[in-house]
Formats: sequence, structure tokens, C-alpha cells
Amino acid sequence: MSGSGGRASGRGGAGYAANSYRTHALVLRTYKLGEADRIIVLLTPGHGQIRAVAKGVRRTTSKFGATLEPFMLSRLQLVRGRNLDIITQAESVTPYGQWIAQDYDAYSAASAMVETAERLTESDIGEVGGHGHGAEAPSQYRLLHGALAALARGTHAPRLLLHSYLLRSLATAGWAASFTACSKCGTPGPHRSVNVTLGGSVCDDCRPPGSATPAPATVELLAALQSGRWEVADAAPDQARREAAGIVAGYLQFHLERHLKSLSVMDQSP
Repeated sequence: MSGSGGRASGRGGAGYAANSYRTHALVLRTYKLGEADRIIVLLTPGHGQIRAVAKGVRRTTSKFGATLEPFMLSRLQLVRGRNLDIITQAESVTPYGQWIAQDYDAYSAASAMVETAERLTESDIGEVGGHGHGAEAPSQYRLLHGALAALARGTHAPRLLLHSYLLRSLATAGWAASFTACSKCGTPGPHRSVNVTLGGSVCDDCRPPGSATPAPATVELLAALQSGRWEVADAAPDQARREAAGIVAGYLQFHLERHLKSLSVMDQSP
């Protein structure tokens, strides 16, 4: 889905029309506001991250229905506000949330994906009408859209999709890991050791004390998840998947400087 939605223009550049705009959006998170409203955190292709108010959305008679629930892809009409924008119209485009909610692992993976996307695109929120802009925002939108669509279709195991998404989203944000060459000197691999703080695989000469030494199948899986080689990822043994999950989680925590709540919940499930 490639809709971006520019601002509508109005004569004289003032009034409702000048401050109104349309956009496609993925719903990342919702917060209660007052008795009947919610703050909706959105990721859009053309406006980056947006925080907007949906008035009356918690009432059973709300016109918005399920279009503003997490993971949903919607087409919205909004009006720019001083601190938060206001959602005036919402139309469902693809109900990813309804499909994902039918599978616990898919729901858990999607929760970690949107939490990551929110963190990676939240720069400058609050400076200009609840918008967070960044050069990588369109790429982050496309990446998340593809990941949620894959989860909804069940094309691969949810945890594999999650870990592939996490590596790719971090790469898009400027923190690309290397699992095919030494992340410090560039010597072609594969290498035996992985060091999260150095950005992935490290050769014997660059390997600092405390580096992990995962199984070769784990390093191969990590490289496959980052590059989208699904024939390799789908065939990976369970031990490699578990080991790769720990490395990806550590790499994410190192760069976000926090552990995701949704990822902690998923780590506790069998």
C-alpha cells in the first residue's frame, strides 16, 4: 500500500481545509483519554509518526469501529492541532489486526514490531503538532506494513518474521548488523563469534573478551533473517532459532537502550 496523503489546501491558507489532510496509517498503539476518547499513535508513509485524538472512539456507537485498533491499516482524514491532531474520518483498508489477533504468537510478534516502530520513529514528537519526522520514516512504514501483512497471512513462523523485522528495522535506522563479514575489520566470514556492541560477527583477531560463540547454524540464520533468505530461515533448527532470538534481543536492547515490554512477554512463552 503506497498511499501517502498530502495536506489539503484551502484559499487563504487558513481554516479547516488548510489544516486538514488525508493519509494511510498503521495503528501502533492507543491510550485512553478522558471518558470516551483515545490517543492513537500512527505510522504513516508521508508524515512519519503521528499522535492524534479519536473523539468518542470508546463509545459503543462510535463511527470509527475497529479501524483504530492496533495493527490495522486505515485511511484517515485528520485536522492538524497544536499538540495533537484530530481524527475526523477513518476507513479500514486492510484489517490486519483482526487476522493477527487469532494467533497468540502472531499477536505477540506484532506487538513487539509496533513497539519497535514507535521507538524508532518517535523523534521530534511534540515539536510540530504531534508529528515525528525522519528521513527513514517512509522505509520504516513499508517495512512494518510488509511484516504485519506477512504475519496476517502466516507466510512464516511469527518469531522468525519478528526477528527478521527487528534486524531490518534497525538497519533502516542506521544500525545494520553484519553476520557475513567481521563487523569491525570487514574480513569475509562466516566467523565463529558475535559481539552485539561491535555490530555482529567478529573475526578471531577483532574478537573482544566476552563475545558470544553461537553455533554456525545460528550465524547462518541471523544472516538469512537480515537478507530475507527464507528458504534458509524456515529450515533452521529450533536451537538456532532460540539462540538467534537472544542475539537479536540483545542487539535491539543495545541500540534502543531499553528492553521492549512486548518482547519480554514473548520471551516468557514456550
